[in-house]
Amino acid sequence: MPAPRTAQPSLHPRAKQLAREERLGTLSRREFLATATALGVSGAAAYGLIGATPMAAQPRTGRMGGTLRAAMNVMKMDDPRLFDWPDMGNLGRQVLETLVRYSNDMTFQPMLLDSWQANEDATRYVLHIREGVLWSDGSTFDAQDVAHNIRRWCDRNAAGNSMAARMGTLIDPDTNQLADGVMRVEDAYTITLTLPRPDITLIPGMSDYPALIVHRSFDGSVPLSEGAIGTGPFRLIELAVGHHATFEKRDPATYWGQEVYLDRIEMRDYGADKTAQLEGFLAGEVDVNDQTQHEFVERLDQAGFARTHIDTAATIVARMNVTHPPYDNKIVRNALQLAVNNAIVLELGHGNYGTPAENHHVGPMHPEYAALPRIAPNPDRARAMLVQAGHLNTEFELISTDGDWRTMTSDAIAAQLMDAGIRVKRTIISGNAYAQNWANYPFSTTDWNHRPLGVQNLALAYRSGEAWNETGYADEEFDALLNAALALPDADQRRVIMAGVERKLQDSGVIIQPYWRSVFAHSAQNVHNYTVHPLLEMHLNNVWLEPEA
Repeated sequence: MPAPRTAQPSLHPRAKQLAREERLGTLSRREFLATATALGVSGAAAYGLIGATPMAAQPRTGRMGGTLRAAMNVMKMDDPRLFDWPDMGNLGRQVLETLVRYSNDMTFQPMLLDSWQANEDATRYVLHIREGVLWSDGSTFDAQDVAHNIRRWCDRNAAGNSMAARMGTLIDPDTNQLADGVMRVEDAYTITLTLPRPDITLIPGMSDYPALIVHRSFDGSVPLSEGAIGTGPFRLIELAVGHHATFEKRDPATYWGQEVYLDRIEMRDYGADKTAQLEGFLAGEVDVNDQTQHEFVERLDQAGFARTHIDTAATIVARMNVTHPPYDNKIVRNALQLAVNNAIVLELGHGNYGTPAENHHVGPMHPEYAALPRIAPNPDRARAMLVQAGHLNTEFELISTDGDWRTMTSDAIAAQLMDAGIRVKRTIISGNAYAQNWANYPFSTTDWNHRPLGVQNLALAYRSGEAWNETGYADEEFDALLNAALALPDADQRRVIMAGVERKLQDSGVIIQPYWRSVFAHSAQNVHNYTVHPLLEMHLNNVWLEPEA
């Protein structure tokens, strides 16, 4: 395999200013690292600017071989740009890879890209594609594959394509396709993107799980589960939705990265009742899980399993779809918000593992977060507002998945509504059934992954017409403010605009967002180099198994 060409990463003009903000305490280290590396500064250079030392790489001294047994939801694996559940990403990323990876050390690291550079105002990105990568069918990975994926991402007409929201700056609003002149293939390993307006989220969007890179021949007509061509270190052997998935190590001579230790991965779906997963651990059937239900954290600790955890911007929202009456009535939505105490929901729904949120989906961990005056819960006022709206006797059906922290959080929200004298019907359905229609329920709870920038989730979930806009919320002023914030690399300048963005979303009443959550995962003592990821991604390249005594 030829040695890859290495493009020297640039030091973005904003990097030194961002580093000063971090040292002054006006920008957190997490967000400095994410922002600087998103603009093309290498992780090592970013750490060096603030006088810190990057996390040491895991030593390559493990034992080759063995089968890792992982507990997680096994869902369909069709077309990555249509993935709308992190579990789908965890299946897909064993076979496919992203251009960029968001890592536990809070930096964006090159994967199928060797490096990238952004200009000062984030209107021009140069993507340097990694050389020496082979697809599992033996063909060469190059710029044509990347261009094929970018074109697919920019197809806003493809139903369910959430990548169109991430790549919105590249799309012609008249054709709903990649705009003319935006992408230029310079040579076999270089692509230049020239944007009509600045966009600081472009690289972070390329790291998200629907951005897994498919072969240039892939058109979505045949699901990935029926024979995916990938650049990753494993190949899919078998997938049974709701039951199991099996992967085997690809011939290491054809894989561009370091050889993985594991011979085989067996993912098993224990169903909605997470007690079954706990029992699988205790019975010696499970080596790792993707996340641990909060009430089982101490139980697995006491049983001798290794725990990892991280505080994140992952969250859950009880969202009201404004296209379904009575949620088209703003008074009704605001009343339901006022009836719920988010701190109590955190305690009852997630064991106090996290931080209360403020009903606008931006938090203190985000660099552009603007602190707004707190709105105290007021059940009496909520009831009076429903009387005003003529809906005091309306029964509100709250829908959720079955058997985990999302169910418990939904129960806690419903209980608070009922305590305020509001009639509530609880409907609980399986995770796989919920996933088929998650964006269309009138009133339901949905979990949202951690994302490093506050503007990312807002663009995905609340901008008019986006595939993941499950509230149906559409507000031209909100869209304009958000687009203005997306164009500003400077977090302080974004924060000024974000105060208005957050206020409009909070005031709209479309979500009850109770908390930001800490996430946990456990592993058996013979498992090495496994940690929970802020995005719940399962990266198993460096995981190895010690023989059990």
